[in-house]
Amino acid sequence: MWIIFALLSAVFAALTSILAKIGIEGVDSNLATAIRTVVVVGMAWIMVFITHAQSGLSTISKRSWIFLILSGLATGASWLCYYKALQLGEASKVVPIDKLSVVITLVLAFVFLHEQFTAKSIMGCILIGAGTLLMVI
Repeated sequence: MWIIFALLSAVFAALTSILAKIGIEGVDSNLATAIRTVVVVGMAWIMVFITHAQSGLSTISKRSWIFLILSGLATGASWLCYYKALQLGEASKVVPIDKLSVVITLVLAFVFLHEQFTAKSIMGCILIGAGTLLMVI
């Protein structure tokens, strides 16, 4: 089931890029990010209440709160940079560079989470990096 959600995530990420590029025309990138954020926050809380997950708030550990907040700050920084990049550059060049996050994530998962770094994942990182370079030059 995870692969279906991962594929849907990719489709929605692609739509996000195209819709954002169209919508950001003539709009300050920080304002656009704030609008997007309000929509995402609203959508997330609607899902929490639809699934009755709000009762789990009191069970979240202090450590989880810290890392969820840090993750939120990283998301915000990513979105601010992404929208500014989309405003200044072509979507066909910004998006591939943004997807280098796959390579960075694999390296960080190896360093901090001690996940396996196999020959296959190393080759994938090299190919993603090379593919990104080919798309942006």
